[in-house]
Amino acid sequence: MTNPLLAEWKTPFDLAPFAAIDDEDFAPAFEAALEAARAEIEAIADTPEAPSFANTLEALEASGKDLDRVLSVFFTLAGADSNPKRQELQREFGPKLAAHSSAVYGNKALFARIEALWQARDTLDLTPEQARVLMLSHRGFRRAGAGLSGAEDTRMREIMSRLSVLGTAFTQNLLADEAGWHMELSEADLEGLPDFVVDTARAAGREKGVEGPVVTLSRSLITPFLQFSPRRDLRKRAFQAWAARGANGGEADNRAVAEETLALRAERANLLGYDSFAGFKLETEMAKTPEAVRELLMAVWAPAKAQAEADAEVLTAMLRSDGINGTLEPWDWRYYAEKRRQAEHDLQEAALKPYLSLERMIEAAFGCANRLFGLEFKALDVPLYHPDCRAWEVTRGGEHVAVFIGDYFARGSKRSGAWCSAMRGQAKWPKVQGPVVINVCNFAKGDPALLSYDDARTLFHEFGHALHQMLSDVTYESVSGTSVARDFVELPSQLYEHWLEVPEVLEQYATHVETGAAMPRDLLDKMLKAATFDMGFQTVEYVASALVDLAFHEGTPPEDLMARQAEVLEELGMPQAITMRHASPHFAHVFSGDGYSSGYYSYMWSEVMDADAFEAFEEAGGPFDPERAQALEAHILSRGGSEDAEALYRAFRGRLPGVAALLKGRGLAA
Repeated sequence: MTNPLLAEWKTPFDLAPFAAIDDEDFAPAFEAALEAARAEIEAIADTPEAPSFANTLEALEASGKDLDRVLSVFFTLAGADSNPKRQELQREFGPKLAAHSSAVYGNKALFARIEALWQARDTLDLTPEQARVLMLSHRGFRRAGAGLSGAEDTRMREIMSRLSVLGTAFTQNLLADEAGWHMELSEADLEGLPDFVVDTARAAGREKGVEGPVVTLSRSLITPFLQFSPRRDLRKRAFQAWAARGANGGEADNRAVAEETLALRAERANLLGYDSFAGFKLETEMAKTPEAVRELLMAVWAPAKAQAEADAEVLTAMLRSDGINGTLEPWDWRYYAEKRRQAEHDLQEAALKPYLSLERMIEAAFGCANRLFGLEFKALDVPLYHPDCRAWEVTRGGEHVAVFIGDYFARGSKRSGAWCSAMRGQAKWPKVQGPVVINVCNFAKGDPALLSYDDARTLFHEFGHALHQMLSDVTYESVSGTSVARDFVELPSQLYEHWLEVPEVLEQYATHVETGAAMPRDLLDKMLKAATFDMGFQTVEYVASALVDLAFHEGTPPEDLMARQAEVLEELGMPQAITMRHASPHFAHVFSGDGYSSGYYSYMWSEVMDADAFEAFEEAGGPFDPERAQALEAHILSRGGSEDAEALYRAFRGRLPGVAALLKGRGLAA
């Protein structure tokens, strides 16, 4: 029988035929597609014709499509619905993919053709986008080691293969730790917890096959448990398990994995002539240098730490009033911060959640996209990879734009966090293709599913990434959608979060899940006023993680991961009752791959821009100003990586931003 992964997909919108795909199909499809991709690369490199943009770079754009198709399905499943077989395949595929990438970038004949085009670039009569593709290709080959030879070339291939193995191991170790722990709760242990937390804990127990409620390490459950449980002993136990992910000893311990990763990254950078991996990695980002990153982070650290320390004094006094004489601990912060929020803002999350149902927040995200960009969303009845998944066709003016897939609920087979990916990117060459975009979240499942305000922000954030993919309008897939500098990619996502804070949006979509009544205006006002509550804590835990990431990748890699982490935090004067948002053994952004290595700061770099960009709307006709929306699409969302990120932002705003709008938006400055 024909392998469904390699056959023509006669499905609506050429979606993957998930219902026909079995795990046993992946390995043979992968091997066949990999062999075809190798042959295509060899044919490009060995062509006797003189190099041209068409026979070299466009040929590269058209190569490996079967492999891309197989991997788009596989990695979607490996991240969102893993199982032992898929984990085994992931470990098997990783080194082979790294070897293939090394073979492509190490192909001297292919690089010679690209180098010849680069040297003759001023005579090729290229379009601006083609010139950008040539520059990115030449730079990518050079930074991958195409100029290396002999022992250095061999060693680079070994490093990249090993890094692939380590990244997969880190991810799977973390998943094992998260899936392998839960804390059973008695009925008495539920005292003080709001109904929505109890319902979520009972649902988690059913998923675990346990009679009764449990706390798991899913952020959508453990965070509200830490906020509301009056049982300090249970909060401590849950928090310590959460904080210890990846550092519990045994086969799933990630400390040695991370240490080896850092050493190999440093060696990789040195082979390419860089002093550090941070210097290598940041060269292509907007920030350019580690010094620029540190300057931004420290400019935010000082006011954030001062605010956190002031807040800690208030929370400690609340702790004392409960008769506890010890110090304020990390498992205390969220509990007392929530009590303080209720007291100062008269705001209880349990009162908010009925107005923030998942269904209405999806409608809100879609509604804002319609008002800003004219997009319309129609539900599709198509087979997907899990019963929880849903799909919509996205159109504008009756014309197909994209397919959007939402996979919103937490489950044991899904890695933690939230992300957006394109199973197929937008392109016009070698044929016109609309994107297939997926948002994956980890919200607590319920009937109905109710979100926290933070959950709702996550939904808007990931949908902002999806818009970047869906509104892409470029020729070549290699520069479409989110194929941009890492410290620019978070701009559209973080900017879109602002529309959740627009009162008229909440008035329309924040309706009671049972009565349909709009959120009372006083409750809405309280929620918005509390949006920057506890921002000292949130900023400190984030910036500390970003500074540790940067320190790991500057200079000599640490031999003892945790000792270096502790050293950095001590130098910063990290408040005792706050921990890093992502301690190193579970810092998947940095160690599951090198996408955010030396780059976790990029959320804040982008936040500087998103705060400034939303001010552009407020300075114009308001959050739905049509001219600003048109400019946002024309200069940022549609352009992908077809131009330099700084040039794109200047085209939209007329200038680059400063840090003032960010500090004001976080409530850390007047």
